[in-house]
Amino acid sequence: MAAMTGRAVLVAAALAALALGARAMDDEMAELAKMLHDNCGEETGVDLGLVDKLKCYIKCIMETAGMMSDGEMDVEAVLALLPDDMRRKNEPSLRACGTQKGADDCDTAFLTQVCWQKANKADYFLI
Repeated sequence: MAAMTGRAVLVAAALAALALGARAMDDEMAELAKMLHDNCGEETGVDLGLVDKLKCYIKCIMETAGMMSDGEMDVEAVLALLPDDMRRKNEPSLRACGTQKGADDCDTAFLTQVCWQKANKADYFLI
């Protein structure tokens, strides 16, 4: 994990945003998101418990890469992982996101990644 690229950082954020983007939605959108989540889970046979584990997976990636420690983001470490052009372009928004505190460290990692995704849509992708 030490060789993580800046793109991998943003990939983790994409995964997080897909997992629980409904948090910021109104009731109607949240209901639609739940319906899609449940229907696609049933159709594909995916273990929906895996979606819940995603938050802790993201936390693990962030801690292993040195981007998070004791529930706090290390923005300097995040920026150091990014290529120069991405760092210059995304630094203000990454700093503005800071650490988005959640119910626990897994939730904090997830919420911070959601903030990154929203702020850096052009550079955000999922592998």
